[in-house]
Amino acid sequence: MHFRSSIVVASLVAAAWGCSKSELSSGAPSLTVATSANGGTAELPDLPSQTGLPPVDLAGVAHPSPPPPTSGPRLASIAMETHVYAKADTSAPKLGQLRAGAVVEMDPRAVQGPGCPGSFRKIKPMGFVCLGDQATLDLEHPIARASTRRPDPSERLPYVYGTVKRGGPVYSRIPTDEDLKLYEPHLATHLKRWVKDKESGASYGLDLWMRYRAAAGGTMIGAADALAQGLSDKDIPWFLQNGGTVPNLSGTAKGGAVKIGEVATHNGISFVDTFLHNGRRYGLTTDLRVLPTDRLRPIRGSDYHGVRLPDEAAMPFAIIRKRGQKKLHVEGGKLKVVGRLPYRAVVSLTGHQRFIDGVLHYETQEGDWIDDRGTSRVEIPKKMPGWAVKGERWIDINIHKQMLILFEGEKPVYVTLVSTGEAGLGDPEKTKSTTRGIFRIHTKYLATTMDSRAVGEEFELRDVPYVQYFQDGYALHAAYWHDVFGMPKSHGCINLSPEDARRIFFWTEPKVPEGWHGAAKALTGTVVFIHE
Repeated sequence: MHFRSSIVVASLVAAAWGCSKSELSSGAPSLTVATSANGGTAELPDLPSQTGLPPVDLAGVAHPSPPPPTSGPRLASIAMETHVYAKADTSAPKLGQLRAGAVVEMDPRAVQGPGCPGSFRKIKPMGFVCLGDQATLDLEHPIARASTRRPDPSERLPYVYGTVKRGGPVYSRIPTDEDLKLYEPHLATHLKRWVKDKESGASYGLDLWMRYRAAAGGTMIGAADALAQGLSDKDIPWFLQNGGTVPNLSGTAKGGAVKIGEVATHNGISFVDTFLHNGRRYGLTTDLRVLPTDRLRPIRGSDYHGVRLPDEAAMPFAIIRKRGQKKLHVEGGKLKVVGRLPYRAVVSLTGHQRFIDGVLHYETQEGDWIDDRGTSRVEIPKKMPGWAVKGERWIDINIHKQMLILFEGEKPVYVTLVSTGEAGLGDPEKTKSTTRGIFRIHTKYLATTMDSRAVGEEFELRDVPYVQYFQDGYALHAAYWHDVFGMPKSHGCINLSPEDARRIFFWTEPKVPEGWHGAAKALTGTVVFIHE
C-alpha cells in the first residue's frame, strides 16, 4: 500500500515498504522535497504559525473555518494537486498543495521563473503557484466552479465514502437509457439484487448518501421507493444538466466518451455530492466522475475515539482493547471470573500489578484484576525525553499496547487505541510491521489516495483522511475501512479511527494553511516516538 500523492519525500521512491510491501508504480508521487536522514524535509522554510482556534480540537469540538476570500486578487486551483513552491521555480522545494476548487489570495504581480510556461503568483500565506494547467486567474473556470465543495473537517469523515461491492462503469455524464443498455446490460437483475440486499443494498445507509442533500433541506425518501417511482432531483450539478458532461478534472473525461472507466470491488471511493435521476442515485466523485451508488456500500466509519485527559488525570488507568475482557478475583490462589468489562472501557487502576499463572495482571480501583493481554495500561514515563522537557508537543506510540498518547511537554493530553502493522514487532524491512524510532511529522494531507498493486492485494482507497507522514512511506492516517483499533491491522502505517485522526491532525505540526490541501515543513514538525 502506498500513497499516490505528490508531496512526499524523495526517499519514498526507494522505500517499497511502509504502508505496503508493494513496489511504487509508474504513477508514484512525483513531487520531491529535500530530506533529512530521518525523513524530514530539510530545506523548506517554515510556514507561518497559525493563530486562532483549530478547525477541531482534542475534545472534538469543531470551530468554523473562515469562508474563502471573496474580493481582491485571487487564483483558483483547477487540478487535484496544485503545487505550492518555495520559490518561483518548478524545481524548487514544495511547501504544500491546493486541490481543485480552492481559491486563495495572491499578489497580482506576475513573477517569471523556470519551468512555468506562463507566470507564477505569490499566494498567502507564502509560496508560489504556476498559472497554467494547475491554476488559473479565471475564477469562473468550469473546474473551479464544479469543485466548490471542500473537505469538511467539521464531520468525522471529510467526504462521503463508499466501498465498491458490485463493480461497474464510471461515467462522464448521467447515462441515457441507451447508455445503460450498452454499458450495464444486466442492470435490471443487478437492481433487483440490490433492493433485496440487507447488508449493502437499498435499505442501508441512505443517511450517508444524503449527507449533503439533507444539510440543504432535502427530503429523505427510501432508495427502493425512489427507484420504484423513478424519482429525480431537480437540483443536480449544473454541468450535468441537459445531458452535460463533467469538467475533465480526472483526466479521463475526454474525446466525448460516456464510459470513462470501471470500478473494482473493494475499492474505496470519495464523493462530493449524490443525486437521484430516474430513481437511481448517482454520486459525483472528488475528481468529478459520475458513479451509480447502488454499486457501493456507504461507509459510516468507526465511531470510536480516545480520551481527552483533564489537567489532573488520575494515573494509572487502562483501556480495554479486547472484547469480553474478564474481571478476575484471586480466591484460594486461583483466578475466578466475576464479570466482564465493556469493550474499550476506561478503567482506573491502583498501580499494583502481579504475575498470575505467568501472565501480567493489573489491579483495578474496584479490587478486580485484569489481564494485560487485552488491556492497554496508561502511565507517565518516569524519565521524560529532552523534547518533552523543552515543552514540545509529541506523540508516543506503544506497539505492544497498540496505544497512542499525545503529550504537551511532560503533560499527557490525549490517549487512544491504534492499529499498527499486522506483523507486530517484526522486521519493518521484510514484513508488514511498523518502523520504530524517533521521527518528526514532515508532510500532511487532508486526504490522499492509497493503493496497492501487489498481486492478490490490488486495491485503491480514494481520499484516505488526515494523512501525516513521518518517515519514508510511513504515516498516521484515518482508517475508514475497519474498526479493530487496539489490534495490529495495517500494512505498516499507524491506523487511527476517523475521529482520532481528525483531532490529532489539527493538533500536530505542520499546520495546513487555510484553503490548502496539504503542507510540508522543515525539521520542526511534531515528534513521533514509536517503540515496543
